[in-house]
Amino acid sequence: MTHKFKVKTSGKAEMADITREVQALVREHGLESGVCHVFVPHTTCGLAINENADPDVKRDIIAKLDKTIEEGFPYRHAEGNSPAHIKAVLVGPSLTVFVEEGALLLGTWQGLYLCEYDGPRTREVWVKLIKS
Repeated sequence: MTHKFKVKTSGKAEMADITREVQALVREHGLESGVCHVFVPHTTCGLAINENADPDVKRDIIAKLDKTIEEGFPYRHAEGNSPAHIKAVLVGPSLTVFVEEGALLLGTWQGLYLCEYDGPRTREVWVKLIKS
């Protein structure tokens, strides 16, 4: 079964921490050991695992992507959001995390992030829990 939840982003670009929501699904559905696969069905946002202790890391990631993928380039896509599509391709639409003893196996400073590049929007996150 696929579980879904929504994330409402508030800026054009942001990294929204979704660790608690995903961990809550793991607990709610009683997964003790297995894998948790997380996916976004969108083409202008992505998912990442990164530091969740210092908010400046998120700002640095967004700033570097903005500098690397320029807004002013003569893109052919007429909607004006080509940079968001390119950033989403680089970050990717899915993550897989091991689960043991009912908890996501993440490093001390790691969190799960929905990476918005074309907001603000309401995004859907799909989660598949697979028992081992």
